[in-house]
Amino acid sequence: MVLRSGRIRYTNDLPVYAAFDAGAIPYPGELHADVPTNLNRMLLAGELDLSPISAFAYAHDAERLVLLPDLCIGARSEVVSVVLVSRTPLALLGKATVYVSNESATGANLLRVVLERRYGVTPKYVTTGDAPRHAREGRPALLIGDSAIDALLDLPGEQVYDLGTLWHDWKSAQTVFAVWAARREVFESNPQGVRECMHALTDAYTWSRAHMNEVVGLAQRMKARPDGFYEDYYGKLNFMFHSAAQHGLATFFRELVAISAIARLPQSSPEVLGVAS
Repeated sequence: MVLRSGRIRYTNDLPVYAAFDAGAIPYPGELHADVPTNLNRMLLAGELDLSPISAFAYAHDAERLVLLPDLCIGARSEVVSVVLVSRTPLALLGKATVYVSNESATGANLLRVVLERRYGVTPKYVTTGDAPRHAREGRPALLIGDSAIDALLDLPGEQVYDLGTLWHDWKSAQTVFAVWAARREVFESNPQGVRECMHALTDAYTWSRAHMNEVVGLAQRMKARPDGFYEDYYGKLNFMFHSAAQHGLATFFRELVAISAIARLPQSSPEVLGVAS
């Protein structure tokens, strides 16, 4: 049985998937690229068997999923590609409307946590498929992926708030935006297939660390950026689901419970042994 796997349709996933794109390592399954919220929906609908999934989506439906080891997508502090654009200081957003990209469930809920728990404000949140337009027109907006990077490069710094930095400065913890998960029934019926896919993913990440010039070249072909940008960007991200990342994830889950975004604390460490175990 060939497992159907997701991948994120942004440049931030290339350090995990570039080896497959370059033909350096075969992937033992089918790969489908999409934005995070669509991958969340497809995995839970049974259209995918395993996938990177928003940390929030995993937390919301943890009983239906198996949290997989070794890999995540997050940041030690600055994340670069998840930003709030606002001309209004964050502590004064209480009566504002904030337009939230519909592409990242984790980004949207991390924004809620930071604004409500750190700054004590509860603005009105409007989910939109056109957050960049709202940002350009001067309205507070949460941007994800390339549109977030565009804002970071093009707008005045005092108007752009990096959510990874806001979280780290508050909690002294890493952010985890995506984890890898399999549907529980898939793992129970085909654990070897899931493990083979995860082994391929960790091998691909190892390849990328040794071939970063090729990873950067692929990223530049996807979305051209100034020289040195991707080297700096990938250096800020964390792809290893180690103890520090698991601690950051558990901290995020506790804050989600505090704002009633989820009803109970899900598991924040992998249910199965990693490749290195």
